[in-house]
Amino acid sequence: MKCPFCNQDNTRVVDSRPADDNCSIRRRRMCDECGKRFTTYEKVETIPLIVIKKDLSREQYDRSKIEAGVLRACYKRPIPVQQINELVDSVETELFNREEREIESKVIGEIVMDRLKDLEAVAYVRFASVYREFKDVNTFMDELKKILE
Repeated sequence: MKCPFCNQDNTRVVDSRPADDNCSIRRRRMCDECGKRFTTYEKVETIPLIVIKKDLSREQYDRSKIEAGVLRACYKRPIPVQQINELVDSVETELFNREEREIESKVIGEIVMDRLKDLEAVAYVRFASVYREFKDVNTFMDELKKILE
């Protein structure tokens, strides 16, 4: 890294520690030419995930939307918050491990429903009823029959 004082390329790290935000590394460097010290910060570069909505508009991925939907589905159910957080974490991990940088919202919804089906049946049906926009009792009953089989 170039020295900001003398523009030489010969610098070395003399100290390294996590920054206050815990999302970056603070490094103290020293120039081998002029001997002056300076600070740099190293941060992971993330590529944003874009969500393609039903109306084909695009927006940046927002974890809080998944959390809110899952929390609504799990409302007044005997599910510990830790399990809800683990579910959201596993959905997020699957999304970011995919090759695509754009993902349809329906794919996210299907992943969430798969996880909820394994976690708790009532929460799954609540989420599915909103996500799949059940129009009448028959579509609701069809979904319940799938769970019971």
